[in-house]
Amino acid sequence: MRTSISDDPIVVVGMGIEAPGDVETLPQFWSVLVESRETIGPFPRDRDWPLGQLLGLGDRSGWGVVRDAGGFLSGATEFDPAFFGISPREAAAMDPQQRVAMRVAWRALEHAGLNPGALEGDCAGCWIGVSPLEYGPLMASASDSSGYRLSGTALGTVAGRISHAIGLTGPSIGVDTSCASALTAIHQAAAALRAGECDWALAGGVCVMGAPGPFYDFARNNALSSDGHCRPYAAETTGTLWGEGAGVLVLEHRSRAERLGHRVYGHLLGSRVNHNGKGAPIAVPRARAQHRLIDDTLTAAGLDPALIGLVEGHGTGTAVGDPVELAALIGTYGSAGGQPRLGSVKSNIGHTQAAAGALGLIKMLLCGAHGTIAPSLWAGEPTTAVDWSATTLRLAAAAEPWEAIDGVRYGAVSAFGIGGTNAHLIVGMPALEEEYV
Repeated sequence: MRTSISDDPIVVVGMGIEAPGDVETLPQFWSVLVESRETIGPFPRDRDWPLGQLLGLGDRSGWGVVRDAGGFLSGATEFDPAFFGISPREAAAMDPQQRVAMRVAWRALEHAGLNPGALEGDCAGCWIGVSPLEYGPLMASASDSSGYRLSGTALGTVAGRISHAIGLTGPSIGVDTSCASALTAIHQAAAALRAGECDWALAGGVCVMGAPGPFYDFARNNALSSDGHCRPYAAETTGTLWGEGAGVLVLEHRSRAERLGHRVYGHLLGSRVNHNGKGAPIAVPRARAQHRLIDDTLTAAGLDPALIGLVEGHGTGTAVGDPVELAALIGTYGSAGGQPRLGSVKSNIGHTQAAAGALGLIKMLLCGAHGTIAPSLWAGEPTTAVDWSATTLRLAAAAEPWEAIDGVRYGAVSAFGIGGTNAHLIVGMPALEEEYV
């Protein structure tokens, strides 16, 4: 049963999104989710990628095949620098992750009912999960971008651009824990709010591939999907599929939201971050560490695991990662007496790397707001790596109603990084009218 929860928890009052399939609004994202649509497409043809070499990697001895497929942002090369007070030359030198994060943060503020142009001087923080993805010429070379490469490529500048453009004066921090980056950023932002370091915050993650490096690396490790689909927790999975996206949330204390009349989409009841520790190779996940993480997060939230109705898992579709994650989830949520459903937004849009946790949390919040568990693609034939008859955990194979418990729906979100960092977050979502999403 429920135990103690903070008297003034951190809440989500706004969200911004950009995802594959020309998704730029929350209703568009929800349509993709609830209609079981996959927004995977061919490699972009406007980024000067060596497509012939990339698609031929499977011909090399020991390499996996690379399909002409991924979850790509169609507007990643588009940006209005004048809108943010940036010169065209400086904008060209900026990592596109900075550009996309800026416009998604702007959308999140507007969704919260805030005027981004009237926030200058606010003691607000900004935490953005982001990883280096090789955009532009080398800094140690003379080019048209010289003079702007340091600010154009530094990971900390992604959050800094947002704070600078809006005029925020609180902490501004880029967070890189690889694929756990966004959820780690949200965890750090919530901790800073509780510590009184800022009055409110923007937090989330972004991923735009300036170069196709992740496809090379996973093809060499034979961990890339061989059929151009990402099939989390499914029997037919062959590996993960890379994607791009961005998700930013507006966070503040519940008391502030009530005072200012902001609509609350979810309470961040608890979050924790840990590491696998020493042992297996650094990129190999550990069920024990993930299980410990989940238990620690539940303790922080003061919540009975039986109340969790939906888990948005990491679910990358890899032969190693998915079974390990399932073992940890079954050990807690799947044996607590509830009937939790499990899914992964990666089945729709691919693995969006540093942005994955934020997009998973936004999916969770939309499910809560609509009172509907969105289906996870490819869930009709679950992996045989676990004994499903021994657990109440089930894949979300179809859209179904999500009943509130005393007016609240409880969900959990996971994200794990290739460097061994694990993040888990528990959110409570008050029942809302659909028209307000």
